[in-house]
Amino acid sequence: MTPAMVTAVEIMLERCKSYKGQEMELYEEFRLLTSDVISITAFGNNYQNGKSIFEMLISKFFKISDEIESDKLEMEIRNNIMKIIKEREKKVISGKENSFGNDFLGILVKAHHDVNDNQRISEDNLVDECKTFYFSGHETTNTLLGWTVLLLAIHTDWQEEVTKEMGMVFNETLRLYPPLIVMTRKVQRAVRLGKHILPANIYLYISSLALHHDPELWGEDVHKFKPGRFSEVVVGATKNNPAAFFPFGIGPRNFVGSNFAITESKIALSMILQRYSFTLSPTYVHIPYHHITVRP
Repeated sequence: MTPAMVTAVEIMLERCKSYKGQEMELYEEFRLLTSDVISITAFGNNYQNGKSIFEMLISKFFKISDEIESDKLEMEIRNNIMKIIKEREKKVISGKENSFGNDFLGILVKAHHDVNDNQRISEDNLVDECKTFYFSGHETTNTLLGWTVLLLAIHTDWQEEVTKEMGMVFNETLRLYPPLIVMTRKVQRAVRLGKHILPANIYLYISSLALHHDPELWGEDVHKFKPGRFSEVVVGATKNNPAAFFPFGIGPRNFVGSNFAITESKIALSMILQRYSFTLSPTYVHIPYHHITVRP
């Protein structure tokens, strides 16, 4: 998927040329970039169809409050995804193609047709996985790039260091501005957790925002941008408590697209810094807000 990411970044950088040193809204540029990448890598040759599905998902999550309209849009999204799936299946059944493809959609369709009943995924799961990967794979990368560039625009000395220490910079960005500020878990059965007995069927809300900004875990400089704290990876950064850092979740339900998001972000930032340096606009007002993810 790396070549697709590189091509999409090159297209974005061509757009940047038109600004010629003027102010530009990079968060919007990253939104276009990440939607391009996810469309190509998820749906391959159906890139334009993927783009229309993406726009409908954005409308459903961010724009439409009417329940009836939302249900109609949900059905339209499903129908569009199924149309792409049926096209893939038809090509294989007719013999035009010998596989469902090696993009994300192809892997899912193959799982849908698995001969092993225990490994086969249902049609509903297939559609839902497409929606989840499409939306979260775009949104997390967009916010990660946006906050990283903001921090580098403030701490300009790190623009030189970031290519050598990119992992540390991304970890520190994800600590300060985790894309998802809370995880929810349902207690399936009564369980002891330390001194507490948790009854079945209650929900736990675990705040990454609170734990990522706890001075007892990170030190008194917890609110400062300090990538060096991750020089000894996560264990050293959190006073030997790595479970306190979970920007993409933790354990077996860790966000499946985290490597995808980090890889895309590394490629994009490396290519940007080969051509540009950047500073913060004097008109920028720092009011992070939460709307599914933490946004500038």
